[in-house]
Amino acid sequence: MKIHHLNCISTCPLGGRLMDGFTPSMVERGHLTAHCLLVEAPDRLILVDTGMGLRDVRDPRSRLSRFFLGLVAPDFREEMTAIRQVERMGFDPRDVRDIVMTHLDFDHAGGLDDFPHARVHMMTAEREYAEKQRTWLDRQRFRPQQWSTRRQWHTYAGASGEPWMGFDCVRNLEGLTPDLLLVPLEGHTHGHVGVAVRSEGRWKLNAGDAYFYHAEMDVVRPHCTPGLRFYQWMMEKDRAARLRNQERLRELRRQHAVDVDIFCSHDVLEFERLAGRSARIPADRLRADGVRHRARVAEPDWMFDDLQIPTRPSTHRPDGRGRAH
Repeated sequence: MKIHHLNCISTCPLGGRLMDGFTPSMVERGHLTAHCLLVEAPDRLILVDTGMGLRDVRDPRSRLSRFFLGLVAPDFREEMTAIRQVERMGFDPRDVRDIVMTHLDFDHAGGLDDFPHARVHMMTAEREYAEKQRTWLDRQRFRPQQWSTRRQWHTYAGASGEPWMGFDCVRNLEGLTPDLLLVPLEGHTHGHVGVAVRSEGRWKLNAGDAYFYHAEMDVVRPHCTPGLRFYQWMMEKDRAARLRNQERLRELRRQHAVDVDIFCSHDVLEFERLAGRSARIPADRLRADGVRHRARVAEPDWMFDDLQIPTRPSTHRPDGRGRAH
């Protein structure tokens, strides 16, 4: 399977450098990604998360809470939505037949409406808790306005599955390749998961919001910016589980760096390293075929330990009708 990295609408949080670690000052807005994956399987396309979608861009106040609109100020650009990037890459959006969700926060689930035919996979606990809308913060983060495809949702119990590289209850997805796995990483939400995809003999693990800042995965001296440390505390549902799973992810990197590349949803450095382009640029056919562009931000050396950069463009292209093959 071939993996494409999409940034599906950045957010620009208050706090600048205190959040992302590289914005020049604290009074400027920062920059976080919405790192999604487009996976080319033999018979379909699969999205891992959707970021925000067309309806969020066109009418954000009816879809998103005032609290988060003010706090993170999404960079609403239609060309950065998942559906528009899929089209720019030469694919037919109708070939996106499955969407796998790390969790249902508004900045991950807004594009579900743009793929009404797709089957959506998530943990049962995530759906059940999000639908309860128990607290004020739950009602800000989990937005039923984005859930027009609920009849297409397929959920999985958390107590079943198999061991995988130190994690328990890891499971395949119904009707999909065994090269795509749900990895329970509860804490940020009760049904939060990572999604592991194997491509060319190597796993890539989208850890969602299990962590927010690349240096949290530094196995020698893990650390986080103060702004994102506070944001994770504010959003967490189970602090002990969240911190425990961060440690398990560091152990995974320590033991299996050759086999697994770990990244989160919101770190610009990780996105640009893996995508080979600025997080402000949408994917298109040229970039989908493997031509790399210089990333905007310099990364610490440890982030390149397991980086594999293609030496020549791939020969794989969508066919003339825009469908994956």
